[in-house]
Amino acid sequence: MADDLLLAKAEKKAYRLLALRAHSEKELHEKLRRGGFAEEVISRVTQRCRELGYLNDRNYARQRVRELALHRLAGNRRIAVDLQERGISQELSREMIGEIREEISEEEAIGRLIQKRMKGTAVAAMDDRQREKLARSLTGKGFPAGLIFELLKGRGGEGVHGFDGE
Repeated sequence: MADDLLLAKAEKKAYRLLALRAHSEKELHEKLRRGGFAEEVISRVTQRCRELGYLNDRNYARQRVRELALHRLAGNRRIAVDLQERGISQELSREMIGEIREEISEEEAIGRLIQKRMKGTAVAAMDDRQREKLARSLTGKGFPAGLIFELLKGRGGEGVHGFDGE
């Protein structure tokens, strides 16, 4: 009887959390554990949520990658770290990142960020200090340094592949 009450309470908490936003299995597990529920109860609740389709790491990863890549313009490294912290496997992370990169490449994301940052100013007009600051910012967003420097230097002094404020 007491076990049924605990299970019902844990399910209610899980449903409330999942109604607010999608969670990975690891996130939901940790939140229920912090709520004081026993491992057996948590295991049963997460299994039930999976059965009902409320908990699906594949769908969660796809949604999270889309948010980070398209809306926050994050690089692959930053996305992979974020997913790893949320308990998503490296294999699934790579697959979902590959899917989203068919929609927006890292190069295009960097270009958008540069456009946003520069507000119409040509990259060629930047001094070295400004370029370094921009490069650090882009590296922090998870983009590879080689790609950043290639885009900032441009080819033949042309600026950032059409993103130099022309």
